[in-house]
Amino acid sequence: MGLLALLMLDANPLWAQQEEAVNYFTVTGVVKNRDNRKKLENVNVSVPGTNIGTVTNADGFFSLKIQDTLNVDGLEVSHIGYLNSHVILKKRESVSGLTVWMLPAPNLLNEIVVYGNTPRALVEEAIKKIPVNYSNHDNLLTTFYRETVQKGRRYISISEAVMDAYKTAYSDRSTINDKVKLEKGRRLLSQKLSDTLAVKVIGGPSQAIYLDIVKNESALLNLDELNYYDFWMEDPVNLNNRMQYVVRFRPRVDLMYALFYGKIYIDYEKLSITRAEFSLDMKNKIKAIQAILHKKPVGLRFKPQEVSYLVTYKEKNGKSYLNYIRNEMRFKCDWKRKLFSSGYTVLSEMVVTDRKEHNFPKIPYRTSFKDKQVFYDVVNEYWNEDFWKAYNIIEPTESLEHAVNKLKKQSR
Repeated sequence: MGLLALLMLDANPLWAQQEEAVNYFTVTGVVKNRDNRKKLENVNVSVPGTNIGTVTNADGFFSLKIQDTLNVDGLEVSHIGYLNSHVILKKRESVSGLTVWMLPAPNLLNEIVVYGNTPRALVEEAIKKIPVNYSNHDNLLTTFYRETVQKGRRYISISEAVMDAYKTAYSDRSTINDKVKLEKGRRLLSQKLSDTLAVKVIGGPSQAIYLDIVKNESALLNLDELNYYDFWMEDPVNLNNRMQYVVRFRPRVDLMYALFYGKIYIDYEKLSITRAEFSLDMKNKIKAIQAILHKKPVGLRFKPQEVSYLVTYKEKNGKSYLNYIRNEMRFKCDWKRKLFSSGYTVLSEMVVTDRKEHNFPKIPYRTSFKDKQVFYDVVNEYWNEDFWKAYNIIEPTESLEHAVNKLKKQSR
């Protein structure tokens, strides 16, 4: 997949685009648990009857821009373990300060009939049903991508982009013809010399292709590699008012490369994969380094601590589509002659904010984002209040906004 560099301070802006004027209204609010009033993260907020949507940030907040030509009467709000909520919009006008209360789903029966009597058979059947449960057409996804790097608790890099992702039909689980294209992006980097760390790790905006585990069979769900894992059932949960099997897995063999552990959520009726939470097995540090590190300076010691992923899918009209991807990576770095090491956290997330299934141009190879490109090198530092205009994004958290202000002052 693409590369994520920490931190290459030279930039070469490669994009320029004329934006069409779009009239829209904005709905903003916060999503909370009705029982304990806790703010909820990664909640899906979408416009029924359209492909428009986003997710809440770590503070539970969301903002959704909706074209005023659309016939919209409300928002649909869904989250794992909760009953869906519907927000009524009486007028096609901007609304702010909404509070959406979500009710935890009642406990489901623990004793359920497992397909084929084994969790592995359930996973196998879900993989076999991918051509039926997912789109059999090419799709063009509009996505918002954010990438942050923290040194300790301090942000030293913030990058954001709107990307187009061209995805071929799920009847072919190869990603060879899938492409992403940068439409608009911006970045802020710490100007402190001590924050410059020329390390390249696997990641970046191409995750719309490579971390789509349903489409990309080499990412996780490969029938031939199921023998490498043990599977067992956990209690079922509710998602979109439907019961989900929860299958946990872990490595059962020792290979030349690192495997994963985690859990997969499978719709009880359709046997579609709706969600996956998984992490890289860190028992063997050398294998873990080989899995994520692309390049580092001579003399720098790279010590991975955690690499975790979240991938979700959303159903519409009987088919499931990629919805959200999150990747968190924690590691330490030190120089051989220095006493102390520094801890880094790299967080990247991508949400699909719109989708086209017909009448769209393919992304030419010459304009697509290449695997060997570094995201920081293809966006500039332009940063203002109206930068995204009509594009939908994941709202920045309060702490991220404070970090943006500090980095902007540094770069003046």
